Amino acid sequence: MPEPDPGPGEVLVRIGGAGACHSDVHLMDDFEPGALPWDVPFTLGHENAGWVEGLGPGVTGLEIGQPVAMYFAWGCGSCQHCRIGMENYCDNQNAIGAFGGGLGIDGGFAPLMLVPNARHLVPLGDLDPVEAAPLTDAGLTSYHAVKRSLHLLPPGSTVVVIGAGGVGHMAIQMLAALTPATIVAAARRPEALAFATSLGASHGVTLGPEAADEIRDISKGRGADLVLDLVGVDSTLELAAAVVRMMGQVTLVGLGGGNHPLGFFSQPFGTLFGASYAGSLPELVEVLALAERGRVRAHVQRFTLEDAPRAYEAMVAGDLQGRAVIVP
Repeated sequence: MPEPDPGPGEVLVRIGGAGACHSDVHLMDDFEPGALPWDVPFTLGHENAGWVEGLGPGVTGLEIGQPVAMYFAWGCGSCQHCRIGMENYCDNQNAIGAFGGGLGIDGGFAPLMLVPNARHLVPLGDLDPVEAAPLTDAGLTSYHAVKRSLHLLPPGSTVVVIGAGGVGHMAIQMLAALTPATIVAAARRPEALAFATSLGASHGVTLGPEAADEIRDISKGRGADLVLDLVGVDSTLELAAAVVRMMGQVTLVGLGGGNHPLGFFSQPFGTLFGASYAGSLPELVEVLALAERGRVRAHVQRFTLEDAPRAYEAMVAGDLQGRAVIVP
């Protein structure tokens, strides 16, 4: 492909690291044609950090060689949500025809990436772009899901995190940094549960027939004030509904394609179910500040651009610990 040439308002970024996300697997294998407002071909890679390589006419506030992290949810920039930095909930997303770089538009699995507007870039400071790349999605998405529910997590509360992979390992750290809640990690593999407890989870529960009873025992019979489902299949949503307490909240983040029936008695009274996507641009600034202070850290496994397919094979097999990052 030809080297991109930044036009008015655009920025060319030399990629230092691009995270491999499980949502990429769904894009490649699970979605039927027409299910999303874009089509192939485009370059994957929506978790990106690197250095400014070129500035288009009219761009100010950035310098060549400056390290930057990339906000990946590209909205219209002019609707009510976009104007307050919440481009992840852009009112005009379908009309744009893409969710952002690596999600319908060429992303970061390449040496260079063209960014359509300088507002999508955040100065990186002293953080390593390879370790910072997952903060732009795995970190931001988990932070947003936690922050929107902080009022549910005072001392004595319980939160369940289903899935301890790329997003899950960040969510556990966010909860440990921001709340005094008892954190329960639920996953299939013992290695994943050991990793979760090393990051701040108080308990590890193996997904299976006994998981709901174990979680209720840990919460002294009350159930969880918040459940973060980072997997999103039928069985994990069923578990979430079984362990959430009355007036609690279930937040779906995973793209597993599962469903939970809504009925008067299908969940405890007062329970809120909702889906959370990405996070706002101001929240990305906050995530990077937490990382700069050493409160959270993305645990990464590095792969070359040529080995990117192997990263996804390891992801599907459950052999990754933390986040795979492609380093061009």
